[in-house]
Amino acid sequence: MSVPRTARVGARWMTLFAAAWLAIWTVQLTPVQLLLPIQLNTPDDAAGWVGGVVSTGVVLGIGGLAGVIAGPLAGMLSDRTRTRFGRRRPWALGGVLMAAVFLVATGMVHGPWPVGLTWTGVSVGLAVASAAFTAMIADQLPEQQRGTAASLASSAQAVGIIVGVGTVVLFGLGVFAGYLVLAGIIAVVGSVAALLLPDPPPTHEEEHSPGNRRDALRDPDFAWMLAGRLVLNIGNALGTTLLLFFLMYGLGQGSAAEDNLLIAILVYTVFVVLASFLSGWWSDRTGRRRIPTVVSAAIQGVAAALLVFSPTWTMTLIAAALLGVGYGAFMTTGLAFATDLLPDPARHARDLGVVTVTAALGQLLGPLIGGVLVAAVGGFWLLFAASAVLSLVGAGLTALARERPPAATT
Repeated sequence: MSVPRTARVGARWMTLFAAAWLAIWTVQLTPVQLLLPIQLNTPDDAAGWVGGVVSTGVVLGIGGLAGVIAGPLAGMLSDRTRTRFGRRRPWALGGVLMAAVFLVATGMVHGPWPVGLTWTGVSVGLAVASAAFTAMIADQLPEQQRGTAASLASSAQAVGIIVGVGTVVLFGLGVFAGYLVLAGIIAVVGSVAALLLPDPPPTHEEEHSPGNRRDALRDPDFAWMLAGRLVLNIGNALGTTLLLFFLMYGLGQGSAAEDNLLIAILVYTVFVVLASFLSGWWSDRTGRRRIPTVVSAAIQGVAAALLVFSPTWTMTLIAAALLGVGYGAFMTTGLAFATDLLPDPARHARDLGVVTVTAALGQLLGPLIGGVLVAAVGGFWLLFAASAVLSLVGAGLTALARERPPAATT
């Protein structure tokens, strides 16, 4: 199993790590929630607004498929990288700079195919950087700090949406200006974090211990955890990534939809942050990961089901709060759970790259599936019903993964 890390890291490490994930989530989710739907919206098209929903789903789905290949591949290569700059740092730095370049390009093009091509470049860059930053949890942290680090990454996801969408909406930025600001955020914050976070070489035990060569991808517990994480994230994406379209056309809010989207995201963010830190703190103190992960997935399912039976603005805010609790706790304890299950330190980045990609792929495949569901019924009830079902299935799959006692992860 993985070589134990006993030295605790300090506030500087946690701050830089949180800043890196805040930048990553800001530049990934702001286009997903706001900029891409605006670019691809087709209110005056002959096929109506449904065409824009489908185009958005296709673009995000293509980017997700590229990311699912790039993340684990970059992780595997970083596991084998030995340079004077470190093994994770070159990949983290290269990924954030690649994402910055393609963000600018995405803001300059028009139409589904050009936008899809440039957004794929953004997705690949972010997948590469995410794999490198995620590997640092297993590389450098003792088990007692992994939940805390995971909570920072998870809460940064919700805060990142607020930072990005809030900046665009409150400052009235156009599409190109929005992408330009996002490119600056990932280029500056991501680069600083990549350069200043430590990147120690692998220990002698990690390099040469023959007992640490079991493949996580063939481990049934790791596989159940991955399956649950992927399905849960698709369910989450069904309920969140097409939210602007739901407000505009499902609730008929029209021009008020962008401002109300920001309100809903704010509610969601508050509860994600609270749930992330509380669940991370509790799981670090108790060492229990599986039960809170399963329960939080079920809570997300309840949140989506509410909008099937009562699609109103008030219920949207209630569902946003519940979804924040469920998703925030799931992503925090789930990431710590995944890290605890890693058997081979020589493959940390590859294995955690797969873990990261399941979340990213779910978030990017969700709109593709959601666009089909919306088009099939000409509304949003099937979208939220599928979100509820997939969330509960994700909970069940995660429950099948056995939790390892602390001694077994060393």
